[in-house]
Amino acid sequence: MSRSVRTRPEGSGRALSEAYDTALLDLDGVVYAGGQAIRYAVDSLGTARAGGMHLAYVTNNALRTPDAVAAHLTALGIPTAADDVITSAQAVARLISEQVPAGARVLVIGGEGLRVALRERGLVPVESADDDPVAVVQGYGGPDMAWGRFAEACYAIARGVPWFASNTDLTIPGARGIAPGNGAAVEVVRIATGAEPQVAGKPLPPMHRETILRTGAERPLVVGDRLDTDIEGAFNGEVDSLLVLTGVTDGAQLLAAAPRYRPTYVDADLRGLLTGQPEVEAVDGGFRCGGWTARAGGERLEVEGDGGALDGLRALCAAAWTAAGDGVCELDGGKALARLGL
Repeated sequence: MSRSVRTRPEGSGRALSEAYDTALLDLDGVVYAGGQAIRYAVDSLGTARAGGMHLAYVTNNALRTPDAVAAHLTALGIPTAADDVITSAQAVARLISEQVPAGARVLVIGGEGLRVALRERGLVPVESADDDPVAVVQGYGGPDMAWGRFAEACYAIARGVPWFASNTDLTIPGARGIAPGNGAAVEVVRIATGAEPQVAGKPLPPMHRETILRTGAERPLVVGDRLDTDIEGAFNGEVDSLLVLTGVTDGAQLLAAAPRYRPTYVDADLRGLLTGQPEVEAVDGGFRCGGWTARAGGERLEVEGDGGALDGLRALCAAAWTAAGDGVCELDGGKALARLGL
């Protein structure tokens, strides 16, 4: 049975931190940016945790170990244990362990996070295609990873060794801007070999499964800033999601989102965990949220009224998503977003 298509953000009469038992939080663009805590993140997470919500940090970055991520968050003022961190390295290590014998050798093209995760699953990391690996795993290895590592992967794959990737994010944010991510490195090996890897990270099911297994969440809420990893991952896992506008997604991208990219809730930042969410109501051929009413016109989206800009954005989402149905809204939302200051 196919799931229904979301045509508007949902409302919630309860604070999200009360309605859900676990927040599955992305890191870059949600909790921190350039290594520094995003405004309101520390206090909001502290309040949610004090109220009984379990906080889990879910990252596609396979370079850092859970211990390193936990230490970073704790230094920012967000007390975190290594067990609260779930990485794509852990997800891909489990995926490999289910297909190879215990104690098997795995060629690692990546960083320490992958090696730690493989050892946790009883596998042996090796560095050369000549070490008789039974699998190749590729993850982000940092900006200084040598070109020869990609060649090593190619040699093993050419011999028929199965290939796994922690994730395929093409870019990764940094203090100086956007840099090539693991997906770009995966493309190098794909082009050279013609092979296709098994991928574990967001938005694919192995990452969601790893997260649920490790957290025991019964009513999880995915919290992210990216439509194509965080929100799509929630869609694939059939759980609710909160999009925060502190990262890469802007209003235009949100209005044009296909069904798998449409979040359950939309808010400015992590303070959205601590509040209810307003209802979006159908009225007079349009949609109203707070003091704003949005409609789909002949060629553009329109909004009128006043009040908080986020309410206007939620109303616009309803107008755009309803007009698009199971497709992508092609109506011009530029003037409407400009009126909201977004």
